[in-house]
Amino acid sequence: MSENATNTPVEDAAADAQRTTTRKTRRGYVASDKMDKTVVVEVEDRVKHPLYGKVIRRTSKVKAHDEQNAAGVGDLVVIMETRPLSATKRWRVVEILEKAK
Repeated sequence: MSENATNTPVEDAAADAQRTTTRKTRRGYVASDKMDKTVVVEVEDRVKHPLYGKVIRRTSKVKAHDEQNAAGVGDLVVIMETRPLSATKRWRVVEILEKAK
């Protein structure tokens, strides 16, 4: 083996920084805030039907972590993908765009 094959810790850190991927972000309305530090967010996705071409609205409900319990039902929030926080939580609330009236 040659000595050039080993990487220094600085090179490893630089390689890790290049490998990181961007996390998904979604916008949606809070459907439930009854759990502690958790909100259920309804995320709408518009997809085009493969055969007929009509645009269809599909909604999915995801659980998101809300550390300050700031979001309430009806709030428009931005959520970001994160590491698994529980059995069903994979998202966290980044910001509240609009409070419910």
